[in-house]
Amino acid sequence: MSHLDASPNAAAFYARRGYEPAGDVKSNNSLPMSKRLDERTSATTPVLSRDDARRVYDRIGSLQDTQAFYEDRATSILVEHGDFTTAHRVLEFGCGTGRFAARLLSERLPADASYRALDLSPTMVQLARTKLQSFAPRAEVVLTDGAAPADEPTASRDRFVSNFVLDLLAEDDIVAVVREAHRILVPGGLLCVSSLAVGAGGLSRLVSSTWSRLHARNPALTGGCRPLELLDWLPSSQWRIRHHARLTPFGVPSAVVVAEPV
Repeated sequence: MSHLDASPNAAAFYARRGYEPAGDVKSNNSLPMSKRLDERTSATTPVLSRDDARRVYDRIGSLQDTQAFYEDRATSILVEHGDFTTAHRVLEFGCGTGRFAARLLSERLPADASYRALDLSPTMVQLARTKLQSFAPRAEVVLTDGAAPADEPTASRDRFVSNFVLDLLAEDDIVAVVREAHRILVPGGLLCVSSLAVGAGGLSRLVSSTWSRLHARNPALTGGCRPLELLDWLPSSQWRIRHHARLTPFGVPSAVVVAEPV
């Protein structure tokens, strides 16, 4: 598959690694899952290494929030459909400056809700800690190595949030994060994710195609991010989609998914 025209395709990713289909593939939300998903293999899409990603986001720092012009539309949909007023234990994978966490804590989450935010960038962690200090001790920001959160306790959170992070990960790391989210969430918990998406036509298609070309040339040029099809990475055998939206603020195609583990 060309990296110039579309996001990584999850079904093709598993097929390349010899996975057997779990059943008839009826949509891009049906993925082969019968073999172990934690098998580590090299990704075919060029991505930033974790060390490179750390350096990029340390350099970007607070400028990350300049992407609010398109990210906020997507995260607002998550806020609307993530049922955060009933959430009590939230884990965010890749919190950046802490802007989304601050919004949830100040506007949506109950007063007794705890929030654990993870990021691999020391600069981002410091920015997030500063932004969330008024919510301590129920809000904590933790510096990690950027890997899927395998050390988090099983069934310990009722929301797993990740905004515009999966789209900068290698294919096998996306699988690992989704797998850990499924393990970490309690029954009835929700996965709430957003990412860049493949444009459907017109300006959005041009933007995503150009973005993909830049990423293929050098992932650092796009901050490591590239368009994804989020539903491709959520197998129907493990996730029930509660809400899915595609939007193109200012021509930048994005997608939002809220899903429940099954």
